[in-house]
Amino acid sequence: MDVIQNIDDYLSRSPEEARLSMQMMRTEINRIVPDVEETISWGMPSFRKNGILVQLACHKKHIGFYPGPSAIEAFKEDLSAFNISKGTIQFPFDKAIPLDLITRIVLFRVAENNDKILKKRKEKR
Repeated sequence: MDVIQNIDDYLSRSPEEARLSMQMMRTEINRIVPDVEETISWGMPSFRKNGILVQLACHKKHIGFYPGPSAIEAFKEDLSAFNISKGTIQFPFDKAIPLDLITRIVLFRVAENNDKILKKRKEKR
């Protein structure tokens, strides 16, 4: 199989039932972080600003959303309706994507990455 070149390529290869939801998630991420860098990392759509913010992946019956363990912990109560693991949220194809929750998680990750950059700068002084 050909190597996936970019997010458009990834989406074009995804099943119909996942494509629209993933595009909605992508649009929302770009809306709230206009200077986000889109890339493919570990074979998945990835969104970067001062490091990886979140990643997406299409699976057999769900979309995997990967914001990392700290975001899962911070939003654990809000995620009670979904299957979660240490760093992953599963959004089933048959449920609406909670864009408001994705927005809050992405903004949390932006702040977290910004804090890491500030700490590194202070340590260099």
